[in-house]
Amino acid sequence: MVEAYLLVQSEVGRAAHVATEVRKIPGVQSADDVTGPYDVIIKVSADDVDQLGKLVVARVQAVEGITRTLTCAVVNL
Repeated sequence: MVEAYLLVQSEVGRAAHVATEVRKIPGVQSADDVTGPYDVIIKVSADDVDQLGKLVVARVQAVEGITRTLTCAVVNL
């Protein structure tokens, strides 16, 4: 199991829409509107790194209103 946080920048005024839409995607554990340089933080999980990449690129980045994402993989030290 691979987990990651996605830091999302959205179009102005679209953060709530983005969070609502990404919550519907299988593999998304949570999506919260936040303040600061990013508009939404999403926690995702996938079976492996390849599936994580497909989730981010094919599903999350396809949500209308998202302009940029930064993927931060969770590591267990």
